[in-house]
Amino acid sequence: MDTPEKSEVIIETRNLTKIYRDFWGRRKVPALKALDLEIRKGEIFGLLGPNGSGKTTTIKLLLGLLFPTSGESLIFGRAANDVSVKERIGYLPEESYLYRFLNAEETLDFYGRLFDMPAAMRRQRVADLIEMVGLTRARRRQLKEYSKGMTRRIGLAQALINDPEVIILDEPTTGLDPIGIREMKDLILHLKSEGKTILMCSHLLADVQDVCDRIGVLYQGELKELGRVSDLVQVSDRTEICTSTLSDATMQKVREVIEASGAMVQAMGHPTTTLEDLFLKIIRESDAHPGRRVRGSDESNDSKLADSAKSAESEKSTASSDAHSDDSKPGKSNKSGKQGR
Repeated sequence: MDTPEKSEVIIETRNLTKIYRDFWGRRKVPALKALDLEIRKGEIFGLLGPNGSGKTTTIKLLLGLLFPTSGESLIFGRAANDVSVKERIGYLPEESYLYRFLNAEETLDFYGRLFDMPAAMRRQRVADLIEMVGLTRARRRQLKEYSKGMTRRIGLAQALINDPEVIILDEPTTGLDPIGIREMKDLILHLKSEGKTILMCSHLLADVQDVCDRIGVLYQGELKELGRVSDLVQVSDRTEICTSTLSDATMQKVREVIEASGAMVQAMGHPTTTLEDLFLKIIRESDAHPGRRVRGSDESNDSKLADSAKSAESEKSTASSDAHSDDSKPGKSNKSGKQGR
């Protein structure tokens, strides 16, 4: 199979420019400035940038929802406003606008009908997509009862109903919890393995770094950087060595060898994980061992918590004992007796 670098160009923009105008037709906001871009078959391309950098404008131009001020955008070698390419594209907008009184099955069936899918194929496709996005238990609930994360999932299923060759995702992880984000990223990688071409827009850098082959960075409507993720994030003036646990004596020898060569040891210690990986590990271990407490790396904190718990239990026992001894005093029992009489 061809690598993305050698495969055909699926999405292309040439000097693509969009300037929004006011009511009188005067130039107001230059949203996109002379964008030249190529996205090849089978790759995941990430379009990065802060809010207002031109990401959503680019997507709308590619979908033919906006007309460019100048330049052109092509999909499968045809103009973006060519209706014949629409059935080969799936689109997940930043906010999904779905019929809230329909349930998941009815929603996907409706969009399947728009693509003239046969009934048997439509039923199977709906069932497969609902299972894929993890909404099997909620498939018959109305969308108005869905959470933001669930709405995002059904929106993705809707974007995939026609089994598109090109998938455009605008902020796909918006509204998802950490587990949902991981599942969304795994799903995007799965779609790539099926040969799909994916354009993903986001301002969450970690999400893009995990799944994208190449990225482009937009800022104030201009393309500021373009390249493979592995090349762009590599720090060329530092060397990292990863080994199993070393003794203090061995680490000292390594330090001496490095310093003898004229280099400087900037850091030496144990690597850290990401907060996302840590969160997922805790959740998975909790599911596998209900009631089991996942210990952190700082055992002294655990000891302090255990000591505090023991101390609280001891104080509780002492207080209970004192209360029992007060109840048994003659004065208190006589008072109770008077009250009883």
